[in-house]
Amino acid sequence: MKSSKLIMGCLATLGLTAGIAVAQDDAEREAIAERLKPVGELCLQGEDCGTAMAASSGDGGNASGGGGSVDGEGIYNNVCMACHETGAAGAPVRGDEAGWSERTGQGFETLLSHAINGFNAMPAKGGNPNLSDEEVQAAVAYLVEPVMDVPEQGGDTGASGDEEAAASSEAQAATDGDDTASGEAQAAADEEGAASGDEPAHAGIDGEAIYNQICMACHETGAAGAPVRGNAEQWSARLEQGIETLYDHSINGFNAMPAKGGNPSLSDDEVKAATDYLVEPVQ
Repeated sequence: MKSSKLIMGCLATLGLTAGIAVAQDDAEREAIAERLKPVGELCLQGEDCGTAMAASSGDGGNASGGGGSVDGEGIYNNVCMACHETGAAGAPVRGDEAGWSERTGQGFETLLSHAINGFNAMPAKGGNPNLSDEEVQAAVAYLVEPVMDVPEQGGDTGASGDEEAAASSEAQAATDGDDTASGEAQAAADEEGAASGDEPAHAGIDGEAIYNQICMACHETGAAGAPVRGNAEQWSARLEQGIETLYDHSINGFNAMPAKGGNPSLSDDEVKAATDYLVEPVQ
């Protein structure tokens, strides 16, 4: 009887020791996984990138970057840091006061407008059209925080909200008018293309200008694995697919490249013209 109790006691002790060891191993694995977790995630075309990033960054109550409940730092790390940590395509580096001096003098609202709508080589919303304006605002606030005073975000939404809504309506009306004019211009261009025989409809479009505004940020630096303009080795396999396939990838998006370079306002023919200029040195 005593021997049975002694054996049972030993087994219980061994079981408890083993359980503690397993728990410690699990805790150590979790700690290692946390240390190895990447600072950012690649957001592919078609994913709900803005919402996913805001959700993955935590509660948002302690969010940094002056963007209220939106984690501006998380969005910056996912979308903006590729250029603004390296200076790619002439992007001002975060925290570089000399690089930002002229820009900060334009005011926060101007910088925000550039980030939302695109400016020079920077595509609209950093090339991620799934981001909301609020998410872009939070990311911009985090980006410029070290070099300027960032206005309080998400403040009074009463009268100012009505003014913003009215301004938004006017802007939408103007956009609709521009879209109508653009549609008419596109139709005219198509007719001219058809009349000219073999010449494509986009032949008269300035592809170089579009490339410099939208595409060069990645295709001059190789960011996100983009083939560099003029690099025959990087383009060889792609050119074998044919120009129509390259057009399709440019228009609809492919791998990490967003549709139309992240600028949905471009027409298909404008994208084709930019693609022609992009591949011209290696054809």
